[in-house]
Amino acid sequence: MKYIKFEHPHRQKHFEFFKNMTHPHFSISGNVDISILLKSIKQKGWPFMPTIAWAVSKTANDLPPFRQRIRGDEIVEHDGVHPSFTVDTEVSEVFSFCEVKYNPDFSIFINDAIKRIELMKKGPSFEDEPGRDDYLFLSTIPWVSFTGITHAMNYHPHDSVPRITWGKYFDQQDKTMMPLSVQAHHALVDGQYVGKFFQKFEKLASSAPEWIG
Repeated sequence: MKYIKFEHPHRQKHFEFFKNMTHPHFSISGNVDISILLKSIKQKGWPFMPTIAWAVSKTANDLPPFRQRIRGDEIVEHDGVHPSFTVDTEVSEVFSFCEVKYNPDFSIFINDAIKRIELMKKGPSFEDEPGRDDYLFLSTIPWVSFTGITHAMNYHPHDSVPRITWGKYFDQQDKTMMPLSVQAHHALVDGQYVGKFFQKFEKLASSAPEWIG
């Protein structure tokens, strides 16, 4: 982790402008092509949800603004950020949070995720570790091919953890598409980087046979 300062005054003004807003988050939703990724998942027998969680986490970790967080008037950039995603439980009709340490090696992450999911199903948790902001908050809405989504959150003090959600995939002509939503703090992440997120995710999804095996 390191503390960072924006070198150019214009970038600092941009940061201050959005940091001081009462509603500083923005969200973009779009459909992404997961045709090759879904085929690879089915061929290898990996569970869909944690596989998508890894792909989303890798994409976010590859983009520095998605690893940056606001702490008071300072900005920190984590070396890595870790997914905390929602899973169904066996003890209640509501979900549990499930944190899995991010690992760039897919096979290590997925095996750890499978174990953590099973633990949380039986012994759910609804708290994140106090004082930590090196999370990515992920969720899935597998019942709906949504076109937009909003998240419950506290805006102040600054919550600058991105929220990333995916929904029910569907066929569109000869492709399989999946709705994906990215919500981020505008003082750290702008539309350009959300655009890069979507582009990098689709590129990663199309190269699934290289990393999912």
